[in-house]
Amino acid sequence: MTQPSIEARGLRYAYGEHLAVDGVDVVVQPGEILGFLGPNGAGKSTTIKMITGQLRPDDGTVTMLGMDLASHRAEAQSRLGVAFEEKNLYDVMSARENLRFFGRLFGIKEVDVDGLLRRVDLADRADDRVAGYSKGMRQRLMMARAIVNEPDVLVLDEPTDGLDPVSARAIRALIRAEADRGAAVLLTTHDMHEADELSDRVAFINEGRILAEDSPEALKLEHGSRSILVRVKGGAGVEERRIALDGAETAEDLTAAMGGDILTVHTEEATLEDIFVTFAGRGLAG
Repeated sequence: MTQPSIEARGLRYAYGEHLAVDGVDVVVQPGEILGFLGPNGAGKSTTIKMITGQLRPDDGTVTMLGMDLASHRAEAQSRLGVAFEEKNLYDVMSARENLRFFGRLFGIKEVDVDGLLRRVDLADRADDRVAGYSKGMRQRLMMARAIVNEPDVLVLDEPTDGLDPVSARAIRALIRAEADRGAAVLLTTHDMHEADELSDRVAFINEGRILAEDSPEALKLEHGSRSILVRVKGGAGVEERRIALDGAETAEDLTAAMGGDILTVHTEEATLEDIFVTFAGRGLAG
């Protein structure tokens, strides 16, 4: 069996009397993208800080690339790439200088700066100071910085936040390419379309505990309901008829609907946010 790139077991962490993370397991295989989803305050950030070595768990263990993070943190972190919501870039430096500097921190003498910046569509701004960058440009530079060491583990917090649709699509393609290269990717996002599109598996966390974990498709099939929305032209205008696909009278209802003057037919299924609300009782951004 393949050794997981990330294996966190029984993580617990409390801020004073508040138990933020309560017995969380997170496992990510090489080449896999795990979407780690939940509302603000659910325990996502605390869990990620323990996995990346920023916080020491009150209980539980973290193993990265076969190394116990408690005793091999520096070695494990040398093979880790991160892009957090806080943009810790150096404003007085150019993009080129930032990437060279962070490369040197990993012991890399020759960083393929131009190649990295082309991948995030910043090649034409390579020598501009980061102080003049927009929020979206900073986010793209953070992604380039995250992969400067060709990491075996990539931890991304809201990687397309603030990006226009074209740039967001390019960053998603970059994330998928990194997974195809063999990197294990742990991804947090409030964009459910992004989570559905990118993730091989998703894990929903709320109040410090994992509520459900599986592939997006399996979760939608298990916890959602499938239906067809048929819009037909009627005497009073356009009528909408929603037909459950898993009901006892599905065939009869479909036959009846198809007898009208059909305008459109759409399949409908549960979304990841629908499923989360079922578990947690509130939306992901709440």
